[in-house]
Amino acid sequence: MFFVELQEFVKKYGKKYSHILGIDVGREPFKWFLASMLFGAPIREETAIKTYRIFEEHGLTDPESIVKAGMERIVELLDKGGYTRYDMKTARKIIEACKKIIQKGGFSSIMKNLNYEELKLAPGIGRGTINIFLRELGVKHEIGEYAALAASQHGVLRNGKIILDGVDEVEAEIAMMKLGRDFCKKRKCKLCPVPCSRPRIYNYYL
Repeated sequence: MFFVELQEFVKKYGKKYSHILGIDVGREPFKWFLASMLFGAPIREETAIKTYRIFEEHGLTDPESIVKAGMERIVELLDKGGYTRYDMKTARKIIEACKKIIQKGGFSSIMKNLNYEELKLAPGIGRGTINIFLRELGVKHEIGEYAALAASQHGVLRNGKIILDGVDEVEAEIAMMKLGRDFCKKRKCKLCPVPCSRPRIYNYYL
């Protein structure tokens, strides 16, 4: 019964962020990389989603357009999305990464050799951001701290992988990340939507 309800939680709360944003990661990898840089900042995921959509509304979803827009414009859009505390740092990271991508001949050339060193395109792009990007591409990556913590607590972590029958592996990791971040890390076991000892689903995220 426990694993059935855990599966239901994953299906409900593990939706891929690329799907939420309407990004086809196979055909539009740079768009997903841009979104990953936004998700990689220490900020709420709702803010990252809102900000990506603002970039999209203004036609700033390719390296050339972003570089052409310049620092002032990118900071303005980040502020509009809610990155006020991190606007300069995030803008600098995005623009420097875009310049590097252009120098390398476009993002398609980077996609030919996906690894951490190749994707560390600017200061501020760390393993967390790269793991977010690789995760939804279905490429080998490191499971995040929160996802690993929750998966371990709920008995579904095996040799560094989340093993849960009947659900998408990426969606399972996203759902476990939410559990780990919002409950396991804060030791809020009694409030957990899927407690280890009392498995029951609550509409916590609604």
